[in-house]
Amino acid sequence: MNKVYVVGVGMTKFEKPETRQWRYFDMAREAGGAALADAGVGYEQIEQVAAGYVFGPSTCGQRAAYELGLTGVPVYNVNNNCATGSTALMMAAQWIRGGLNECVLALGFEQMKKGSLGGGMNNDDFAASPLARQYTLMAELHPFEASPPTAQIFGNAAREHMERYGTTAEQLAMVAAKNHRHSVHNPNAQFQDEYTVQDVLEAREIHRPLTKLQCSPTSDGAGAAVVASERFVDEHNLADQAVEIIAQAMTTDTAEAFDTRSCIDLVGRPMSRDAARKVYDASGLGPDDLDVIELHDCFSINELITYEALGLCGEGEGGKLVAAGATTYGGRWVVNPSGGLISKGHPLGATGLAQCAEISWHLRGKAGMRQVGGARVGLAHNIGLGGAAVVTLFRRV
Repeated sequence: MNKVYVVGVGMTKFEKPETRQWRYFDMAREAGGAALADAGVGYEQIEQVAAGYVFGPSTCGQRAAYELGLTGVPVYNVNNNCATGSTALMMAAQWIRGGLNECVLALGFEQMKKGSLGGGMNNDDFAASPLARQYTLMAELHPFEASPPTAQIFGNAAREHMERYGTTAEQLAMVAAKNHRHSVHNPNAQFQDEYTVQDVLEAREIHRPLTKLQCSPTSDGAGAAVVASERFVDEHNLADQAVEIIAQAMTTDTAEAFDTRSCIDLVGRPMSRDAARKVYDASGLGPDDLDVIELHDCFSINELITYEALGLCGEGEGGKLVAAGATTYGGRWVVNPSGGLISKGHPLGATGLAQCAEISWHLRGKAGMRQVGGARVGLAHNIGLGGAAVVTLFRRV
């Protein structure tokens, strides 16, 4: 199989919806143009485009890509809930790895509405919801409340984690405090404010035990990556900035997600665990080889669950890991140096490609004040309920 390289990345600043007078194709033009400029590649050299978004009608990908050029290349529209951006990246990487193309573009964007993410039990046709099975089981396990459905299912997972493993509210708050602290040095982050653990605990409760500062916001924004073959890298002298995708895996739900009757499994622990195992097996690397990690902290509990799924610690030990300082600067790994979804923001279609950009900048030594020193290997984890989990391993050439 051919080697795959990310040779250019770009993203917009993630912003609160309706902050700027722009549309999704404006965001895509900005992020895609930045990725092309970073790679020193013209759009006429792009052979295919994978365009990811969640909220929008068919062929928004074409409308967005047309802002970069009208060359007639195929544009594929990708929608995999919160894992959409990483799915677009994986599609682009497969084109290169399989020898179909030499240079392609992965593009992700989202223009969202203010307020909490809707869906689930309040839909007019609940049975048709992609998450009907998840929310039906959740409601059997925990009384359904008035808070947003996604906050409920993750909040209920947090309650289970606390009851089963002794995880504390303070440990959950430490995740959010860490990621808000990291975002202070990220000019692309939606929020750049630092909060103490006590600030996080005292913020408005969304769904016990999760407070507002432990929940990712709705956001507008876009991200992009130029993905190329080894031959293209050599012919265009891009080795100095090329970051190799050494392994990548996507998984979907198995019976385990439902049979265990646990919200921890409903929100994707088995998917994340299985995807991580696949990339470790394919690469010959493991958790001890990682330097920098961008993972899907849509809610603080999901960061703890993902520590365990990625093998950074044993089952139930995620709270202890963050409390020990192992996942920040000076610790064993730096997790979410960008600020993560909680503070950087979460425009669904763009999130996975923003993770790719962040990891690439660290491995290239271009992350500025938040640079992880000596970073050589990075991992990105992105999950979408319904479901899809994508784990990607990157290595500096």
